[in-house]
Amino acid sequence: PVLLTVSGKIDHTNVGNTAAFDLAMLEQLRAVTIHTTTIWSDGPQTFTGVPVVDLLAAIGARGDSLHVTAISDYFVHIPASDWVEDGPIIAYMNNGELMSLRDKGPLRVIYPYDGNPDYQTEVAYSRSIWQLDRINIE
Repeated sequence: PVLLTVSGKIDHTNVGNTAAFDLAMLEQLRAVTIHTTTIWSDGPQTFTGVPVVDLLAAIGARGDSLHVTAISDYFVHIPASDWVEDGPIIAYMNNGELMSLRDKGPLRVIYPYDGNPDYQTEVAYSRSIWQLDRINIE
């Protein structure tokens, strides 16, 4: 099943004018693991996923902002200034296990909070959307 649909200003599509990713397709991209604490969980957590910068490069994104939407239609905007190496990832695993809807999955935006004090802010926390299923490049 498709977990993530990306639309908007992109050069590479596979379903109409969108780039649709199932878990296997996301796993084919470079995976990174972030060890960090979060404001939503007890103790250190390990998240594995695709760096946002890599996902956007793979689809040829050309925009200034991500309109990131959850299954519940909650959305946030993530500016291009966050699309950096050692920045946020689209996580599909937490502590070595795939995340269910109940576990705020199957996809979450996670910043390396403990690795960079710039990410220990309300702004970064507010951009850390869970149950992610859509991104529109604006």
